[in-house]
Amino acid sequence: MPATSSATPPGQGPPLPGRAIMDQWWRDITFLHWPVDPAVVAPMMPRGVRPDLYDGAAWVGLIPFRMVDAGVGEGHPAPWLGTFLETNVRLYSTDDRGRHGVVFRSLDADRLAVVAGANAGFGVPYKWARMSAGRRDGGWRYEMRRRTGGRPRSVIDVEVGEPVDPDPLELFLTARFGLHTSVLGRTLWVPNTHGPWPLHRARVRELHDELVTAAGLPGVATTPPVSVLHSPGVRTRFGTPQPVR
Repeated sequence: MPATSSATPPGQGPPLPGRAIMDQWWRDITFLHWPVDPAVVAPMMPRGVRPDLYDGAAWVGLIPFRMVDAGVGEGHPAPWLGTFLETNVRLYSTDDRGRHGVVFRSLDADRLAVVAGANAGFGVPYKWARMSAGRRDGGWRYEMRRRTGGRPRSVIDVEVGEPVDPDPLELFLTARFGLHTSVLGRTLWVPNTHGPWPLHRARVRELHDELVTAAGLPGVATTPPVSVLHSPGVRTRFGTPQPVR
C-alpha cells in the first residue's frame, strides 16, 4: 500500500492546549497589510510581549469580516448576538515562550451588547459602529463609522481574484493562532486554532480608512497596502487563556 503523509498542511492550526471556551466562523474576510518600523509598534504591546517580525518589519493589519455563529464552548452559537460585522486593526506579537499571536489596537462591531461584554471580560478594545458589508461586482465592499469618539470611518472595496497557495509572508500574516491581551494589568495569551485559510488574491478598488490612524498609526493606511487577500472564511476555536508573566 502507498504510504500516507502525516505532514501538517500549511496554515493548519495546532490542537488547542485544553478545552475550547468558544467557537465562531470568520466569514467573507479581507486582509489588508502594511509593514512598519518595529520601534513604532513596540510601545503598543502588552507587558512581556514584543512585535513579531517578518524580514525585519512589524506589520499592521486592517481586517473587515462577518462574525457568524459565535458562542460559548463548542457548537453552541448564540442566537442573534453571535452574528455581526467586525473590522479590526491589529499588530503581530510574540512572547518569551515563543507563542505567537495578534494584538488588537481596535475592534469595531455593530452589536452593542457584544462590545460591552468583550470589553468587560476579555480586555480587547471593542467599539460600537454602524457597519455594512456585501458582495459587489466580483468583490466585497465594507463600510463603517464608529459611533463614539472622533467617529472614524472606513470604506474598503476589493475585487476578489483567483485562489492562491500562500507564500511565507502570507502565512505569517493570516495563520495567527493566538491573542495577546492585558486584563486587569495581567498579560494573557489566548490560544486559538482553525484550518488553513482558503485564500484568494485581491485588488483594492477603493480605500478610505481612518481606523488605522485612530489606532495610533497615522500615515500607514494613506499608502497602498503591500498585501491584499480575501477568504470565504474558516471556523475557529479559542482555548483557555494562559499567563504570559
